[in-house]
This record gives sequence, structure tokens and C-alpha cells, in this order.
Amino acid sequence: MSPSRQRSRLTNASPTEACSHSVDDWIKRKTTTAIGEHDMKAGIATDKGLALRDIAQPKPKPNEVLVRVRAAALNRADLATARGVPHGSHGGIGAAVGLEWAGEVVETGAKVTGYKPGERVMCSGTGGYAEYAVTDWGRVNPIPEGMSFEQAATLPVALLTLHNALVTAGRLKPGESVMIQGASSGVGLMGLQIAKIMGAKLVIGSSTNDVRRARLKDFGADLAVDTRDATWPDAVLAATSGKGVDLVVDMLSGPVVTQTMKATAILGRIVNVGRLAGMKAEFDFDLHALRRIDYIGVTFRTRTLEEVREISRRMRADLWHAVTAGKLSLPIDRRFPLDEAVAAQAHMRENKHFGKIVLTM
Repeated sequence: MSPSRQRSRLTNASPTEACSHSVDDWIKRKTTTAIGEHDMKAGIATDKGLALRDIAQPKPKPNEVLVRVRAAALNRADLATARGVPHGSHGGIGAAVGLEWAGEVVETGAKVTGYKPGERVMCSGTGGYAEYAVTDWGRVNPIPEGMSFEQAATLPVALLTLHNALVTAGRLKPGESVMIQGASSGVGLMGLQIAKIMGAKLVIGSSTNDVRRARLKDFGADLAVDTRDATWPDAVLAATSGKGVDLVVDMLSGPVVTQTMKATAILGRIVNVGRLAGMKAEFDFDLHALRRIDYIGVTFRTRTLEEVREISRRMRADLWHAVTAGKLSLPIDRRFPLDEAVAAQAHMRENKHFGKIVLTM
């Protein structure tokens, strides 16, 4: 049986069969054939957007973990990388797309400790829309008992991004007020939950969709506002006794930025995580100075491997007890098989989803 047919048989097996046999089968094949000699199915970037292709399976470097992917979650950054726009130092035409996934460890590099073949893990990195993916050991975490691969795949990016934005960059202290701009996205919903767990007294979320905005309270929002309403800063000021919020995690930016500053307290902090409302806009420098706001930009694209490892370490120290207890989770909007990854990205572009979109292998 050819390697591709072996892979197809494993892919179509029941979840129980796949979990118990796939890693062992892979290891047996590896004893006679080098990893690079096998192809795998992957969603790759092309000049026309995402496409499904057979490409060579990755081989782990000394610091990396190779994982048999069982589920991968979509992120908005994937829409750009699917067109060949690099994500940091990775990506480009021909590269597998996908920032987060979950599956079973197949092989570890010589410098990796703490993981062994067969262990269930969740990961962040690049190349998750594929049957196999590799990443640095610092971006790998064990899947808690009882958590599905699909649920685990939704967590890595949101946990790292929002813990870093709220706690490290945003310097959140217990008893402070927080606003999450663009709170109905996957990372936004995680931000609401993390803010509560880390002791925020008042948590506010924004969404321009009436149905999704109504659901924000299920994830920790004490107040939900619609940023299409020009008076929304007044609602935030009223909820904070005229002071404004201490910390804003802003995934909108663009023309909303001046209103956001109006809703931010004197000596408050705004952490710029995303630019869904626009990359450029008029900025009221005088208002920024009057309110003495710390305006902080963050991205993973310019961070070193050592910085990402430290971000992961800090997140685990603060949040892993909540993850294992099931207190931090994200809703899954829709599931697509890997063969339908193009349709999954089309669903994301429609911007009608609530929570995460997941690919299954």
C-alpha cells in the first residue's frame, strides 16, 4: 500500500482507531522511510489564495515537535497568509497555512524534553492546515483530560495573545475596568474571560452585530456596546462613573481610535492588538496627551523565539489551572474537513461566525 493510501485509510478511520493506531503506524513507516519522502495533504498559500496540495511532511529541527494534526482552528491572519503574505518570518507562496492546531506527538527534536510520541497536545506556530505540523517546544501544551482535539485547537492563539495583551502589555491589576474592542471574535471572547479570571471588576465588550453582542454576557461581559452608535463612549463613561476604563484591548483601531480614547481613563492603557476597522485613521494627539494614555502596540510577527517562549510560560503560570478546569473555552461555530479548507476560509470572510471555525483531519 502506498504511503498516500495508508494516510487516507488513517484519515478515514474512526476517532478511536485514529487515536490508538496512527502514531504507531507512522513510527513503523519511519523505520524504513525518511520523513521527507512522504507526502501529506495541506492547505497552502498560492497567488490565487488557499489551495489543497500534497507537499512533503515536515521534519522537526532539534528544538521542534512534530505533531499528527487532528484539528486546526482558523484565524483572520490566515486569510492574508493564504495569499502568500508572510506571517513574521514564516509563510509565503507554497507554505502551509494555519496558526494553531491540536493532535498527537509523533517525534521530537534532540533538544526537546517533556513530550513523547502519542501524547495529545495543542500548538501554535505555522502550517496547521495539514496532516502533520511542527513547532517549537515552547509553543506546545498538553491537552487536558477530557478535552477534544477540536476544542483544544481553538485555544493556543487566543490564550497567548490575550494574556499577553491584558497582563503583560496592559498591566492589568485586580479591581480595574477593562474593555475588549471587537469582543465577538475568538480572541475577543477569550479576552473577556481572561479579564474576569485575572480580577477585573468591570468588563465591557463591543460588537457591531446585534445577535453576537447579545451573547457577550455569556462570556463575562458586564456591558456590551455597539461601536456603530456614535454615543457608545458615553455608555462606557456612565458605567465607570465618568472615569473611563483603565485598560482597552483594541482589535478594531482605524477610525474608532479617537472614540476609544474618549472612553479611556486618564493614565489608562490602550493595547493595539488588531486593526479590523482599518490600518490608518486620523489620530487626536491632543486628546491622547490630555488623557495621558499609554498606547501600546503588540504583535507576534516581530518577536523572537525566546520572547514567545516567555509569553507561553507566563500564560501557563496564570491560566493553566483555569484551562484544565474547563473555565476557559471558546464556542465552535462550524467544522469543516481539511478537504474543504477553502470553503472554511470563505465562511470566515463572510464575517457571520461567532467563535471559532475548525478544520478536522
